[in-house]
Parts: sequence; C-alpha cells; structure tokens
Amino acid sequence: MTVVTAPARLASLPPGHYGLLGALRSEWTKLRSVRSTVWSLAATIVAVIGIGILASAATAARWRSGHFEDRLFFDPTSVSLTGYFVGQLALGVLGVLTISAEYGTGAIRSTFAAIPHRPLVLAAKAILFGTVALVVAEVVSFAAFFIGQALLSGSAPTATLSQPGVVRAVAGGGLYLTVLGLLALGIGSIVRHTAGAITTFVALLLILPLVIAAFPASIGHPIGKYLPLVIGNSMTATTPRGAHADFLPGFAPWTGFGLLCAYAAAALLAGAVIMVRRDP
Repeated sequence: MTVVTAPARLASLPPGHYGLLGALRSEWTKLRSVRSTVWSLAATIVAVIGIGILASAATAARWRSGHFEDRLFFDPTSVSLTGYFVGQLALGVLGVLTISAEYGTGAIRSTFAAIPHRPLVLAAKAILFGTVALVVAEVVSFAAFFIGQALLSGSAPTATLSQPGVVRAVAGGGLYLTVLGLLALGIGSIVRHTAGAITTFVALLLILPLVIAAFPASIGHPIGKYLPLVIGNSMTATTPRGAHADFLPGFAPWTGFGLLCAYAAAALLAGAVIMVRRDP
C-alpha cells in the first residue's frame, strides 16, 4: 500500500501562475456570477433606452408649440440619446464594483495569491469589463436611436444613419459610456473603497461641471471643455449646439474622445502602480 504524504499531494497541485487567458477566464467567472453586474447592466439598458423614449415622445408632443430657437438648433439624434446621462452613472458604478467589491470582501487576497502579477489582474479586469460594456453600450445606443426616431416621426424632424455625423454620434455614445466605465474602474483601483470611489466618480462627472459653470465664462469655458460630461455631450450630438452643448463649449467629438481615453488610461496606470506598491 502506497502512502501519499502531504508534500507529495502539494507537489502535484498546479502552480499559482496564470497568463492573460487564465486571468480573463477567472474574471469572467466573477463578473457574471455577481448580482451587481446584472443590475448595473439592466439599469444602463433601462436608462438609455427608457429615458430616450420619454425624451423623444415629449419632444414630439410639444414640437408644434416649441420656440423658434429650439427648432433652429434641433438635433433629433441627441434627443433620442438623452438617456446616456443616467446610463453613464449605472455603467460607472459597475466599473467601480468590478474591483472595489473584491477589496471590500477581502477576496482580492485570493486573486493575488492565484495571480501574483497584479497589473495582469487589472489588465484582465479592464479588457473583460471594457468588452462587455462596449457590447451593451453600443446595442442600447443604437436601440435608443431607432426607437427615438420612430417616436419623432410624423411630429418632428428625424435623423437617419445616412445623414452626416449621425453614425458617429450614435456609435460615439456607446464608446463614451465604455471609456467612462473604464475610467470608473481606474478610480476604483486607486481608491479601493466602493463608496469613496463612487463618490469620486460622481463628483468628477456631475458636481465638477456645476462648480466650473459658476465661474465667469472667461474662466469656466476654457476649463469646462476638458470635463468628461462636456465631452459626452459633444460626442452624442450632430450639431455644434446639440443636447445641452450650450452648457459649456467642448472639443470636437474625436478630440474629446481621445482626451477621455487618456483620462481612463492614466487612472488605470495609476491603479496598477498602486496595486504593486501596496499590500491588499
């Protein structure tokens, strides 16, 4: 009879080392098995499509009684994409929870024990979350556009994908939501606390524009165009004014998008550095 000693059993176990593919499989299991993923994605879908429906229906109902200026600068595309304003919060919360939830429960210790290369963990989270967010965001963006234009039809001017800037605005809405979610993921990796990271994200997204708007235009406008919210307004509009674009002037859509990508990359890089230097 052969007796297997404890060291022999331990020696037969696979080493705690994974490549990117293994890290992605691990993160996919975690992402799809928690309720926050389902609820956050559902909230994003309901917000972007549902609010877009309400905004389009309301615009169609009051079109004949609207002011001349509203008709002159009317952008049917941005009206149908009004819901992204709330959808960005839901997807941002999911981005934060993708990493902060593990720090909150202490499960991050098990993750780092299995995958000691911490930047690889963050990279896997960013790739997987970015892929899921992009698919969902683009689907809901195009769905909100088509439903919104159907509701506007017959009562107000409508847009089609063949018109200049429309595809860019609709696809840009999905890209904006995705990169904003990655920015939230980066903030979560830096702050490591769910409530603190969400508060930071909301302050950056919604509170800071209000503060800057309170300054004189000579100060607020040059600074305001760097804000993520103003970048989103520019990306989802087909006209210079667009929806809420007169709140603060912004960059050209793709210039602003490049700047937003830089924000997200900087936050993720800072998070990776912090993950290496600090103990979980």
